[in-house]
Amino acid sequence: MPSLQAPVGSLSLVLHAHLPYVRHPEYESFLEEDWLYEAITETYVPLLRMMDRLEADGVPFALTMSITPPLAEMLADPLLQQRYGKRLQDLLELAAKEADRRRGTPFAEAADFYVRELEEVREIWEGRYGRNVLKGFKRHQDEGRLCIVTCGATHGYLPLMATDEGRRAQVQVARANYRKHFDRDPDGIWLPECAYAPGLDRVLAEAGIRFFFTETHGLTFATPRPKFGHYRPVFCESGVAAFGRDPECSKQVWSADEGYPGDADYREFYRDAGWEAPEEDVRPIIHDGVRRNVGLKYHRITGKVDLQDKQPYFPSAAASKAAEHAGNFLFNRQAQLRHLNGQLGVHPHLVAPYDAELFGHWWFEGPTFLEMFFRKAAFDQQELRLTTPRQWLADNPTAQICTPAASSWGDKGFYGVWLNGDNAWIYKHLHRAEERMAELAMRYSNPTDLERRALNQAARELLLAQASDWAFIMTMKTTVPYAIKRTRDHVHNFNGLYLQVTEGRIEEGWLGELEWKNAAFQEIDYSVFRSDYVTARGAGAAVSSRFD
Repeated sequence: MPSLQAPVGSLSLVLHAHLPYVRHPEYESFLEEDWLYEAITETYVPLLRMMDRLEADGVPFALTMSITPPLAEMLADPLLQQRYGKRLQDLLELAAKEADRRRGTPFAEAADFYVRELEEVREIWEGRYGRNVLKGFKRHQDEGRLCIVTCGATHGYLPLMATDEGRRAQVQVARANYRKHFDRDPDGIWLPECAYAPGLDRVLAEAGIRFFFTETHGLTFATPRPKFGHYRPVFCESGVAAFGRDPECSKQVWSADEGYPGDADYREFYRDAGWEAPEEDVRPIIHDGVRRNVGLKYHRITGKVDLQDKQPYFPSAAASKAAEHAGNFLFNRQAQLRHLNGQLGVHPHLVAPYDAELFGHWWFEGPTFLEMFFRKAAFDQQELRLTTPRQWLADNPTAQICTPAASSWGDKGFYGVWLNGDNAWIYKHLHRAEERMAELAMRYSNPTDLERRALNQAARELLLAQASDWAFIMTMKTTVPYAIKRTRDHVHNFNGLYLQVTEGRIEEGWLGELEWKNAAFQEIDYSVFRSDYVTARGAGAAVSSRFD
């Protein structure tokens, strides 16, 4: 039993959970809705199961997680819940057929594992949490183990917006949506794409936000330069705290060459039963007769070999490797914190942020890795203290005052992924719509009921058009036609509503169709786009540099 000692440093693990708002009631099924269904099965339920297990075993842990407003809206949506239930049943039936087909082969362990795994996912999602995993995340936050932060309303790229009204609306709508789902106001935010520009902190302060995250160089290039670099947070002039990402923590997980997910024993993402099972077995899951991944994978990474030469996947061996890597990650963080403590002469704080979907979806063993890390950190050592930004600021109410530099966690650290030759065309339309929405909000201070519905829907359409996901997809060249169509459709809908409202000819039938199709944020109030919204409504709480 190691001797008791004071921690030499702290670590905050941060998972950014986000998906764009994809909901198409006008179709019986829709391909891009699969993004949500895959993430529930492979990431959100496994992460919640991990928390439930740790709680049941009396293992203390501290985790920070963003749940973006679009994701929260989809997870709580009855239509998408019903569709996911059918998807899960179809997947269970396919897994059972695969288990029979692969019995007596080297793939039998993985095939039997998937049947048990999917049955447990269904029990947790439907039996324990009534088809809404937000209930589970909320419970863990209410009981002090999880810190849930918000994001922009639709993950809009705030530095590339044209108006203060547009940036403010993204934050204020997110604040109201967070309160709807979690029965409290958010005190932290994951800025969309971790993108910051000087002055954004004032918008956050207006909404009562007390801390945000920035890319490493957002702090190391801050003005004045922080004495402790990114190893302790700073306060902006507004009193909002900025936490910088630690690159060493990220490298061990993200790096394609050195990161844990590339280990030979882990599950190979690109070999999938959707391409290998009999066509009649996978037909109920795919939408248009075109084969695609369905999430049942029977091969391991193996090494740098041809995809067709991958070896059988053994879940038990992969779980053992995840435990080993968790121990290594803990060892490295302890060594890093000891070194930093000696060099800086203060208690350092490391922030380790990752896309939540890395854990389970891309790196199947990721939730096991996290669980084993929490178990080892709780009982096998005293040097490293797990904390959340919320708790850190409560314990450390003073910090250096700096202005963080413009930054993002995109390629090269700035805005180029979201503003380049592939997507620059969208901004003239988005900026004009922002200006028009602010005009509407100021002009219609006492609307009729029908005008209010149209104004609220115009606000929804603009927010949905602003989602940074569409510009990202255009750059990455994945589902580009869908991203272009979503941008154009929402801008078209907004412009149509603008003309109908200002010309006094609102078409209630068309408005009702838009309200049915694009139904996010039922609590929305279009007046959030007013230039005097904060002073008129008293929105947000005063933020100071002390956290009580």
